[in-house]
Amino acid sequence: MKSDHPIAALCAALEVTASGYYAWRGRAPSARAQADAALQADICAIHQAHRRRYGAPRIHAELRARGQRHSRKRVARLMCHAGLRGLCARRFVPRTTDSRHTYPIAPNRLAAHAPPTGPNPIWVADLTYVPTATGWLYVAVIMALYSRRIIGWAAGQSLATATVLAALRMALQHRRPPRGLLYHTDRGVQYASVEHREVLAAVGIEPSMSRVGNPYDNAAMESFTEAAHATADFVDYVERYYNRRRRHSALGYQTPLDFETHVH
Repeated sequence: MKSDHPIAALCAALEVTASGYYAWRGRAPSARAQADAALQADICAIHQAHRRRYGAPRIHAELRARGQRHSRKRVARLMCHAGLRGLCARRFVPRTTDSRHTYPIAPNRLAAHAPPTGPNPIWVADLTYVPTATGWLYVAVIMALYSRRIIGWAAGQSLATATVLAALRMALQHRRPPRGLLYHTDRGVQYASVEHREVLAAVGIEPSMSRVGNPYDNAAMESFTEAAHATADFVDYVERYYNRRRRHSALGYQTPLDFETHVH
């Protein structure tokens, strides 16, 4: 506006003195404005470090973990001023669940099960995909529901049962759970196959399957797979970021690794 009109005319229209305007323009930013600028820089750095997926609640938790005490409203306000928001993963395109088969379907035992109180009472599993230059890379993933930690995974070029079995063997090797563990999946043919059911029975794992067309029966794993499919480096996402750095609201904004370490 001042490029179109003389400063004196603008000051007269706004009923302020020209000397007052020049004094205001030359004044150093207030301590509050300087503090906001510094905090906004920290917020932007955290947002970028977490792949632009953190919203105000997780950024607020990250700042608190660093010893910075600010209100969540202030964090949200500065994010808004900077044009930042947490990105939401899009639903994936390839179909990974084929429930049109004649294999036995396990009941949904997870729905009636009490929340887990330790690392190994309940595991949940799913299939996702990662886009590559040569096509889709399918990934079977297993999560310890108690801590949301990914404890087993395996990749393959197809949706073969061998992929989900490789992920299961990795989880069994790392955790060695007691017999009676509840293992919840969708109704896909890979999880209902003879080979998969035989491995579960051999190690004393109790299968559980979601209801037809109801992904919310496995909401924790669905949330992970929707985010993971967008990454170009699945191993880096799981081992370096998700398990060690991503904060979860269900865990009091701790990471899966920190939650398991602090509780046990």
